[in-house]
Amino acid sequence: MPTLLTLKVNGEERDVLAPAHKTLLEVLREELNLTGTKHGCELGECGTCTVLVDGDPVLSCLALPVECQGREIKTVEGMAEGGRLHPLQQAFAELGAAQCGYCTPGILLTAEALLVDNPTPTRDEIKVALAGNLCRCTGYTKILDAVELAALRMKGAHP
Repeated sequence: MPTLLTLKVNGEERDVLAPAHKTLLEVLREELNLTGTKHGCELGECGTCTVLVDGDPVLSCLALPVECQGREIKTVEGMAEGGRLHPLQQAFAELGAAQCGYCTPGILLTAEALLVDNPTPTRDEIKVALAGNLCRCTGYTKILDAVELAALRMKGAHP
């Protein structure tokens, strides 16, 4: 039996009618057409489906939408503001940190949460924060470089 949910996604209240057994991942993709959040392992092991809930990284394949009512959900579609890429998105594009791009939305959101909590992370702190986000295409070096560049730009210390 479908349940009427009101979810605040990317700053906008959205009403959605979805079966109670659907995960947040399924509701975002199938009901709200926010396809930037990707299906990965669907076991909570790869980080591909990461979104932010109240600013914290959450594996949407393990979260139920009913648990997210009244909370702020942010997907990769909500990162850019006013037609401008988020500094993380810009740095990833410039440095070629996204190869196939499948894991990128989850990594971007996890990195955003890190930079909000710690605007000047060390490379090791970035590695720890991103440890739950698996990428099959890279050696992670460009991803780490891009997070460092975005951190500098967000502080106004680098063009």
